[in-house]
Amino acid sequence: MRPYDPVRDVSEVRVEGLDCDLVLEGGGVKGIALVGAVAVLEERGYRFHRVAGTSAGAIVGALVAAGIPSARLRAIMQELDYRRFRDQWPVARLGPLGQLAAIVFQGGTCRGAELRAWLAGELARAERPVQTFRDVALEDPGAAVPEGEAYRLVVMGSDLSQGRLARLPWDYRRRYDLDPDDVAVADAVRASMSIPFFYSPTAIRSPRTRRRSWLVDGGLLSNFPVWVFDRADRREPRWPTFGIKLSSRPLEERRVNEIGGVVSFTRALVATMSGFYDRLHVEDPSVTARTIFVDTLDVGATDFDLDRATAEALYESGRTAATQFLDGDADHPPWDFAAYIARYRT
Repeated sequence: MRPYDPVRDVSEVRVEGLDCDLVLEGGGVKGIALVGAVAVLEERGYRFHRVAGTSAGAIVGALVAAGIPSARLRAIMQELDYRRFRDQWPVARLGPLGQLAAIVFQGGTCRGAELRAWLAGELARAERPVQTFRDVALEDPGAAVPEGEAYRLVVMGSDLSQGRLARLPWDYRRRYDLDPDDVAVADAVRASMSIPFFYSPTAIRSPRTRRRSWLVDGGLLSNFPVWVFDRADRREPRWPTFGIKLSSRPLEERRVNEIGGVVSFTRALVATMSGFYDRLHVEDPSVTARTIFVDTLDVGATDFDLDRATAEALYESGRTAATQFLDGDADHPPWDFAAYIARYRT
């Protein structure tokens, strides 16, 4: 018999329905593909209980947690000029030397202020406006949620000062002495999408110790936190946790990193470090079985010159992947929660 593989949901008792938890991978401008997959799940009747994400996944996750319907999400992404998010520091506009100076003195070539302002505006325009994490508090009296984690949204950041993953808002009080109900959701997402050397890092200062922590892109440690809503006991979940991963195959071929100098060595080091943590989970068959893998058409995370046709193709790719996941195809059967429980959680 297969060893027990614990799945953790906040619930104590399994109930029928189309609720689900959602985990969204980071991927920069490729996040439009996440919206396509979310749209199919919504059209099939799924209600998103909690959402987790990193970087672009944090952006889309925040909008989903705010209750913005998928049709509106698609319109938002279609109308968006991604080039506005490339808000370089003045010195970075002076060429390579200026960009190097911006990295040395600002930690990145771009400020990230435009993205933060845009997201805050979209959240404020939601049917139930969202400003701080108080506005996305989890309303589920029967849930066995650990103290400080009762929120519909959690985003990942990499705390360079403390050398560990920051789960926001869960860690605001535990590590930074901040009341998460008073912290803006847009600030947490801004920290999660701080691509190293591209966007300046985000600083969090503890009001008690006055110690400052610097946060960068959560993808450095966990770009696909599919484990985040899991529970440690042996109880069955009330509903599934679906992952949406910006990759066309469950197990990508292991890439061989050719190393011939300092630059290639650094690139290989970062690639190994950023991929290993999530790979421990993604390679588990029980995780693969609940994950939607989306082909992102070779679009890069920072391709801010993305044209409308490519954005639409990414959206449709997300829809196709979610449809195949739910309905099944030649490679796997249709999604069946009862069968999943019987195979992996018994």
